[in-house]
Amino acid sequence: MLALLVSLALAYPGYEDLIPNGHNVPDPCNPGGVWPGVGHNKVRGTGDRNAFGEAFAAEGHTWTTALCNADSDNDGVSNGVELGDPHCHWSVDKPTHLGKATSHPGICEPIGSTRCAWQHFMCH
Repeated sequence: MLALLVSLALAYPGYEDLIPNGHNVPDPCNPGGVWPGVGHNKVRGTGDRNAFGEAFAAEGHTWTTALCNADSDNDGVSNGVELGDPHCHWSVDKPTHLGKATSHPGICEPIGSTRCAWQHFMCH
C-alpha cells in the first residue's frame, strides 16, 4: 500500500491539467489506452523524465507557445499537434480550440521506426 501511495505521489497528477488533453494522451504501447505520466518514460509517471517532461519543467511547468511549437521527441510532429493544440491557443485559463490528442509528445513514434531508431525507449 505504501509503495502505491509513493508511486501516485511521484506522478504529480495535477500536471495533467497544465497541458492540453493531459488526461487523454495516447499510450503508444497500448493502442486505445492513455498515458497519465506524460512527462515520464513510465506510463504511471514515475522514474526518469522523457524529453517532453524535461522541456515542460524547463518552461516552469507551463504550456507556452515555445513548448507547443517544439518537437520534444524529434518525431517530426510538434508537441501542440500531438496534444491537439496545433495553433497553440490552449491555456489553463481558456481551455478552448482543442482537437484530439493524436500521439505522445515525449516518445518518438512510431516506436521502432527508422525515424525513431535513436530512441532507447521500449514498451514494457
